[in-house]
Amino acid sequence: MVESLRNIFAVPDLRRRVFFTLALLGVYRIGHHIPTPGVNTAALALLAEQAKNNLFGLYDMFSGGNLSRVTIFALGIMPYISASIILQLLTVVWPYLERLSKEGELGRRKITQYTRYGTILLSVVQALGIAIYLENQTRIAGGLPLVYNPGMAFRFMTVLTLTTGTTFIMWLGEQITERGIGNGMSLIIFAGIVVGLPRAVIATFEQLRTGQMGLFRLLLLLALMVVVVAAIIFVERGHRRVMVQYAKRVVGRRMYGGSSTHIPLKVNTGGVIPVIFASSILAFPATIANMFTKTSGGWVEGITKQLSYGYPLYNVFYITGIIFFAYFYTAIIFNPDDVAENMRKYGGFVPGIRPGKRTAEYIDTILTRITLAGAIYLALVAILPEFLITGFKVAPIPFIGERLDAVLPKFVTEGMNVQFYFGGTSLLIVVGVAMDTVQQVESQLIMRHYDGFMKKTRMRGRRG
Repeated sequence: MVESLRNIFAVPDLRRRVFFTLALLGVYRIGHHIPTPGVNTAALALLAEQAKNNLFGLYDMFSGGNLSRVTIFALGIMPYISASIILQLLTVVWPYLERLSKEGELGRRKITQYTRYGTILLSVVQALGIAIYLENQTRIAGGLPLVYNPGMAFRFMTVLTLTTGTTFIMWLGEQITERGIGNGMSLIIFAGIVVGLPRAVIATFEQLRTGQMGLFRLLLLLALMVVVVAAIIFVERGHRRVMVQYAKRVVGRRMYGGSSTHIPLKVNTGGVIPVIFASSILAFPATIANMFTKTSGGWVEGITKQLSYGYPLYNVFYITGIIFFAYFYTAIIFNPDDVAENMRKYGGFVPGIRPGKRTAEYIDTILTRITLAGAIYLALVAILPEFLITGFKVAPIPFIGERLDAVLPKFVTEGMNVQFYFGGTSLLIVVGVAMDTVQQVESQLIMRHYDGFMKKTRMRGRRG
């Protein structure tokens, strides 16, 4: 490992990329200390403490703690992710965007431009929702005002500040992707999660010292961490091999083909993207509801509550969204028809399967089955934090909720009182982004005849 790190800094281009990435991530963290004008940071700290164990805490983790402090980067990169979801959905149903997606680099640039416009539009809506929400919560525990001077001026300043901050983060991510190492958007989310881990670990041991958490529960939590991390790495590297045989063919005086290879179909082709997509979709109704808290009727408030973190309706939509986006994203990035056609052009075939349409159907069948396994794995890991923090609130379930709540153990319905988001989306992002980054760095080293991090075996990426 030490030798591999030394090799990274021995390559000038790779060294520049690493320092450039670290510098831009440092700029992103500076924004964590710049609050939005007109907001009472002391009152915000009390509000964040009250809401840290619900959906607000999850999105605060995504933003690296910027949301709870309402800094200039409070919206984080989530509007960009939401805009990407919308554009990818429209690509399937809108012929114009479908044509653009097939026009190569020029089409991708046009879609990227539309994604930027969508990001700004969503940022304006979400920033306005945050401003109105802060004004509605005029006073919280202790009688402290959240907003010093509520009104149109505050709303305009908040929308301008947060939208500009999100646009700047989007630019940082694009620069990291182009001139740094790894996917810039993923690394920004990664940095926001990792920076809070030391504080979360200290808080956990403080719970142990004060008696809020027993030693047995802490050991159980550590064992669960190891098991979940090992399971994530195992599944992320897992794939199904489809054997492909190439027939011999003569071109001029040379003979080509006659070899066999395989197509690696990933168990989790979409990586952490389905979880992020589902989280982003569920965040949008809550933002809209906060904008109309005073004028909405009881039914709006009831639906919003049922869509709150930990409630049955939220869990149903969350799990359904993860499974849907797992299939949807896999269908976007992997087309069995194109793979089968390319195999046929070069004389390849799957033993026992006819080339062409039959091969595409065979690959699609395998991909459908393993994607279901990957989607269920994502859903189980994604709901793990809810079980650890708040438990599963079964009481609101019609007809049988009260009886279930009386029968089930308290650690199921009330959680284990863990004070940080272990597992779920955070671990998927941290492990997945770390694996992809290590793979990219290793590829750069091997290309320049240096040993990578893995000398005996190569690191397989999530899409390798």
